[in-house]
Amino acid sequence: MLRRVIALDHVASGKVRDMYEIDTDHLLMVASDRISAYDVVLGEPIPDKGRVLTALSEFWFDRLDTPHHFVSSSLDELSTLSDTGRTELTGRSMVVRKAEVIPVECVVRGYLYGSSWREYRDGGGPTTEHLPKGLEMASVLSEPIFTPATKAESGHDENITEQGARTILGDDLYELLQARSIGIYRTARTHAAARGVLLADTKFEFGYIDNEVCLIDEVLTPDSSRYWPSDEYSPGHVVPSFDKQFVRDWLMTTDWDQTHPAPTLPDQVISGTRARYLEVYELITGHPLELA
Repeated sequence: MLRRVIALDHVASGKVRDMYEIDTDHLLMVASDRISAYDVVLGEPIPDKGRVLTALSEFWFDRLDTPHHFVSSSLDELSTLSDTGRTELTGRSMVVRKAEVIPVECVVRGYLYGSSWREYRDGGGPTTEHLPKGLEMASVLSEPIFTPATKAESGHDENITEQGARTILGDDLYELLQARSIGIYRTARTHAAARGVLLADTKFEFGYIDNEVCLIDEVLTPDSSRYWPSDEYSPGHVVPSFDKQFVRDWLMTTDWDQTHPAPTLPDQVISGTRARYLEVYELITGHPLELA
């Protein structure tokens, strides 16, 4: 529907975002309310989810001391937008600089959880190759670890070993991305902890802009990060999170085979997911999201 009200060339669409070309140097990145699970886009959107992703990304881009692609969330310079388009896009759009994407997901983990915990429990693998024995689920790691993954055009991204990542990137770029990713994670973790939130893990994307490595895409949102309420954290146990795990948990109670189409989400799952996204935004930023 958005394509009919945006007088810009559509460049690409992902599970959540739609990209439009503004000019030779800039893109309009639009965050929809779509939600995916197990790489399948579900039929029901989560109201205001795209606004949370956009506003929280802007919050972090404004605070991180690292080169990035974010320019503005203002649409004032986009004179070609119709009134309907402007209404549709306000609050869920970012003007960003174009980048040559580096084809590796930069994942940082501060806790042993999720797929990394399952890998560790089952004997180890790429994300746990440097971890000591004797850890339990949700253990806090002595130091954050960098566990890159290949970026897949479709399907699941694939975790790779350190040597595999070095082969793709080269040693210099690998070490730059590792240091920068862990540095950003530490900054965000410290801020979140002061707000009563644990940043368990997150993933970043980087690209070249004018030959400089820059942070791109969204950053430190509940779609790209695992945020936990600190007062409900306990090592060795499942930890509730402010993200789409609430959706995944419900899907696991069904007989869905994780292929399209997905089951219809009940109203309580939709509203519960929306509430979690809005809550983590307010906790991280210190104020509720303006939805007017």
